[in-house]
Amino acid sequence: MLKRLNSIRYAYIKSHFYALFLTTVTLLAILLSIFVLFEPTWLSATGIFVFISLYVVLAFLFSVYVGFKSSGDMKDRLDYLSVLIAQLARGNYSSRVYDNDDDEISRIGSELNGLGEKMQGQVKSLQRLADEKSEYAKSAHKAATIEERQRLARDLHDAVSQQLFALTMMSQASLRLFDRDPEQAREQVKEMSGTALKAQTEMRALLLHLRPVDLSGEPLQIGIHNLIEELKQKCQIDFHLHLEEVQGLYETTEEHLFRIVQEALSNILRHANATEVTLDIVKRNNELFVHIADNGKGFELDNHHQKKTSYGLKTMRERTEEIGGTFAIKSKKGEGTHIDIRIPLR
Repeated sequence: MLKRLNSIRYAYIKSHFYALFLTTVTLLAILLSIFVLFEPTWLSATGIFVFISLYVVLAFLFSVYVGFKSSGDMKDRLDYLSVLIAQLARGNYSSRVYDNDDDEISRIGSELNGLGEKMQGQVKSLQRLADEKSEYAKSAHKAATIEERQRLARDLHDAVSQQLFALTMMSQASLRLFDRDPEQAREQVKEMSGTALKAQTEMRALLLHLRPVDLSGEPLQIGIHNLIEELKQKCQIDFHLHLEEVQGLYETTEEHLFRIVQEALSNILRHANATEVTLDIVKRNNELFVHIADNGKGFELDNHHQKKTSYGLKTMRERTEEIGGTFAIKSKKGEGTHIDIRIPLR
């Protein structure tokens, strides 16, 4: 009941009652003033009371009627606006309201119609952008796949293919020298063994790089532990691990970190000639700290011309920055390489 009394129709009636009250007080003050000051014979206290009472009754009835009738048009126009706003809120941006009057309500209706048109245009733009984004994503995925295949093809050609070719040439030369100079043939066989080991290490690194990027639903700690266990069976490297289980990581963050560790281990296998690798993943305050170190041959950062390693470091840095982290590397010839990554936690 109280809610209905707050409607526009009853607001009109209340405004008429307010006008009635002010008019009644004014008339009563005028009549009483005349009665007190001049005391005319035609004006008495009873006459004032009857006149004011009759006026109040008639004015009350007229106020209710006129307020109810005059507010009907206003209420209908506001109801149209309310329905339009409700339609826009539900996503029906094609709804419109038509008001031919030239007042404030008509201008509000026109502005709401314009808002609906703009929102309808924005929806079309968003749908078009979604389609374009889908096409761009497909194109980007295809381009990334092609680029990765080309890079792997270059790596195979530059490293494994050349090493296998060298093995072929050295084996043929060893066969020719075997009867004439057994000692020189023995030395070439040793070189062949070293070259074969390098080719095997290079191939393992490439296979490591081709592992799936996702963790197959496993936590980051378990995924990296399984990766290291697999490498222990294939490489003569001692791994020192300290992997803490960290809660609250986004799935994308875990996948990027897993891929970063893959890339780091691939670089170590291919370029470092390391015998020990340390991998720490721990939580410090509100950060995830990742430390990867090896005791390999290292390199000079200021004069770093190894393109393959540079590409891997660039990829790791980009992946770290994509998840809001910081990437730092320290290396020196003969002293190994140290990589420190910090990722802010939620």
